[in-house]
Amino acid sequence: MYEKIAPPDTGSRITFDNGKPIVPDDPIIPFIRGDGTGVDIWPATQKVIDAAVETAYGGKRKITWFKIYAGDEACDKYGTYQYLPEDTLTAIKEYGVAIKGPLTTPIGGGIRSLNVALRQINDLYACVRPCKYYPGTPSPHKQPDKLDLIIYRENTEDIYLGIEWRQGSEIADKLISILNNDLIPATPEHGTKQIRLDSGIGIKPISKTGSQRLIRRAIERALTLPKAKQMVTLVHKGNIMKYTEGAFRDWGYELATTEFRAQCVTERESWILSNKEHKPDISLEENARKIEPGYDALTPEKRAEAMAEVEGVLNAIWDTHGNGQWKEKVMVNDRIADSIFQQIQTRPDEYSILATMNLNGDYLSDAAAALVGGLGMGPGANIGDTCAVFEATHGTAPKHAGLDRINPGSLILSAVMMLEYMGWQEAADLITRGIGGAISNREVTYDLARMMTPRVESPLKCSEFADAIIKHF
Repeated sequence: MYEKIAPPDTGSRITFDNGKPIVPDDPIIPFIRGDGTGVDIWPATQKVIDAAVETAYGGKRKITWFKIYAGDEACDKYGTYQYLPEDTLTAIKEYGVAIKGPLTTPIGGGIRSLNVALRQINDLYACVRPCKYYPGTPSPHKQPDKLDLIIYRENTEDIYLGIEWRQGSEIADKLISILNNDLIPATPEHGTKQIRLDSGIGIKPISKTGSQRLIRRAIERALTLPKAKQMVTLVHKGNIMKYTEGAFRDWGYELATTEFRAQCVTERESWILSNKEHKPDISLEENARKIEPGYDALTPEKRAEAMAEVEGVLNAIWDTHGNGQWKEKVMVNDRIADSIFQQIQTRPDEYSILATMNLNGDYLSDAAAALVGGLGMGPGANIGDTCAVFEATHGTAPKHAGLDRINPGSLILSAVMMLEYMGWQEAADLITRGIGGAISNREVTYDLARMMTPRVESPLKCSEFADAIIKHF
């Protein structure tokens, strides 16, 4: 089955049932050390994971590690340009759950990004990025403790699918000609628009299937959170891209009000229900006026639509969601992408789970991480129905490689996510407590040390930070 690696002689496979992992007490978990600083942060991470599992379960559970290769290290073992060997893909598929350090993005032709390739090959459609503040972590924000959210980013569609053509290429010229001469003129809403002849062309596909399976995971996660955090916000730019990003929003609401009807309420539904609760005899028109800005300036047709919406909601869910019952449901709302960038800074405590498409999620997850200490404290996971890969969210930082100084926090917190995903919450909680204790005690690596006030003059090495985390279990 494998060309240059061999699975461990002991341990058992993780299997999946309806998208959920079935985890034995002795799982085999493949790991990719990573390029650059992976030589430092992976050993620190493995040490913390093993110590947490041993402390939590006293030998009753244990991970058997299986080393696999990707990036520069894979080229050393398998040959030039073998950044993602078949052995590695086979192992991830066979054992279901894997963890990886940062990987180099190859320059030039071939794979655009190893991280994107791993996601697309294994259909890891949900990129999950929690952003939570640990007291004592230096932050540019005045109240970083108010930010505690999870970003669910769709991983397989949008412009990251990578379907594009270079300016001046035969296919680009042909496609522009078809669009300008046939398709755009045949679509009245596009008017006289034309694509410049010297353009590159990219395709932005957003599907109902891809959108709803991502949003489904976000809602399912919301149902596991404390009641005050049970909120899912659909992030989009649907005011401009109506049939892609706007459709993402619409499909999200459709899912919430059909498959999760008993568990969810939309923001507009909550307004309608609340209006009737405060004034039981409120008319349909008065209720519509309260939920629709500029109601009196609307056309008669639009006013009729607003009243029909009110009537439809009250007829459909008043018995199940009215009289305050909606307050116990998962709230589903939506926000424009540029607005949410501002709001996670100005009103961070108003949000819990953000469900986004690929590009918006990329920007947003890094921006949120910056508020709670940067990418060095930002974990990440890529999850599908039969596979999950947990990863450091930062780059390889090759100038720091082998110096035992880089912050391993991102990969260690990704390991926390992995343990939670496996159902090993006790071990995950130990690591979370250990990281919080180490930071509060100002036992940190140089990146955090230099930003603390007063500055920590003797920062810990990468390996020492791992020891400090274990000490604070």
